[in-house]
Amino acid sequence: MSESNLPTSIQQAGPDTLRIEWQDRHTSLYPVRELRLACRCARCVEEFTGQPLLRDDDVPDDVRPDKITQVGRYALAFHWSDGHDTGIYTFDYLRESCPCCREDSA
Repeated sequence: MSESNLPTSIQQAGPDTLRIEWQDRHTSLYPVRELRLACRCARCVEEFTGQPLLRDDDVPDDVRPDKITQVGRYALAFHWSDGHDTGIYTFDYLRESCPCCREDSA
């Protein structure tokens, strides 16, 4: 994990956006529903095939994180308003999936 992939601040930036400020001063704004849909836990993605088990219409439009917990020095765990709480999002994964970085590479 790169030092630039360490968050310095994690906070809600409104009901549908999560803001993460990174060590290298980059700020990422994540639509929270997209984060919920991106969960890669065994309940959301088939472990052996990698096929998604979670369908878009399974997640409410107004889903939001009720609680965000740091897991060691490498990840975040979310407890979502739809009751889901088994996914872990590594800092590397979050940084790689930054919406503005995806747009820059498109």
